[in-house]
This record gives sequence, structure tokens and C-alpha cells, in this order.
Amino acid sequence: MRILVVEDEKKTAAFLAKGLREAGFDVDVAVDGETGSELAHATKFDLLIVDIMLPHKDGWELVAELRRDRVRTPILFLTARDSVRDRVKGLELGADDYLVKPFAFAELLARVRSILRRAPQRDAKHFRIADLEMDMQHHKATRSNICKSLIWKLTCEGTRQRAPEFH
Repeated sequence: MRILVVEDEKKTAAFLAKGLREAGFDVDVAVDGETGSELAHATKFDLLIVDIMLPHKDGWELVAELRRDRVRTPILFLTARDSVRDRVKGLELGADDYLVKPFAFAELLARVRSILRRAPQRDAKHFRIADLEMDMQHHKATRSNICKSLIWKLTCEGTRQRAPEFH
């Protein structure tokens, strides 16, 4: 699972990234709202963790823009803004959860896992990594535009033979 942390305080961003990586997540960090927006639009993330008070574009603007652009990635606001009015605003803008700083990392991790449990799962039938593309539904892999079957072949004699491998 891949998480984008949008946080301008370096110590907080490093703490979050380290803890989430130790919990088994892949983590990217953006230090301002503009960079967060670019990454969230260009990359498939499973969750965004967003501060509100960010340079260049605040968290309110970032979340409103993502939802306006139909980016459906779940979002958790993690911020020092603790009024009920702010929490309601964050949730109404489209965030899935809202946690106030200071926070217990165990609670953040529990909220992250909870959000990811209710989020729609990625399509596990189709994968792409660099020039390798795997279609699990049709049992095919393509590398450098060369397609190979991922199943055993039956020969004319009825014996099984392993599908050819990539070189």
C-alpha cells in the first residue's frame, strides 16, 4: 500500500514516514500543497495524509481541488487545527477522517488501517511495472511488447509443457 504524506514540518514528515514504513507501507512525502497536488494527480496512492497549514496551497484547497477533479483516493487530515468547525469543514470537503496533533502514532496507524479496509481495492487483475505488464485474468505477460502466456501449454500429445520464459 502506498501513502502520500503532505506535511511541511520536516520532523513530523520524517516521523510519519519512518513509522508508516516500519508498519509496511510505501511512503512518499510532499512538503507543500502544490507538490502534494502534483503527486496526487500523477501517481496512484492508496491514502493521502494531509496537513492543513501548508505553503503554496493549504490543505483545504488541496482536498477541495482533488475532489473537484474526481480524485477518489481516501484522505486523512492530520493537523493542529482542532476546533469542531475545522473538523467538520475537513470532512465536508471530502476527507475520510480527521486527526488532531499532537497525536498517538498507534491511533494514527489504527485510523490508516481502518480507512484502507473500507477503501475500494485496486484492480488485482492487471499490474504494470516498468516495461512488464501482467494480465492475470487472461494469464498473459508482456515485456517490451512481447507477449507470453502464463499458463502451462498442452502439447499435441496431451503432455504439459511450461510456458516460455522471458530472457
